Amino acid sequence: MDVLVTLTFEQQTKKLHKNQKQLLDLVIQEIATNPLMGESKKADLIGISVYKFQMGNREWLLAYRIISDESIKLLLVGPHENFYRNLKR
Repeated sequence: MDVLVTLTFEQQTKKLHKNQKQLLDLVIQEIATNPLMGESKKADLIGISVYKFQMGNREWLLAYRIISDESIKLLLVGPHENFYRNLKR
């Protein structure tokens, strides 16, 4: 499966520590093997799925869009605080 990323996603991952990036890579591999594991959003965010996971003692969210059967696009990653507000931008 092809995994595409947005510029915003790239900028956010640059701020992460090495161990956080390793955990994020594992989460991305899980999503790439089964893109339907995230929760599909409704209303303003239709077409976007969000996968929740633990990083340290905080809940983090990863937003992505399924483009086709062969590719997904990673949109945003971060802690729950202000996540959906940033995603709507």
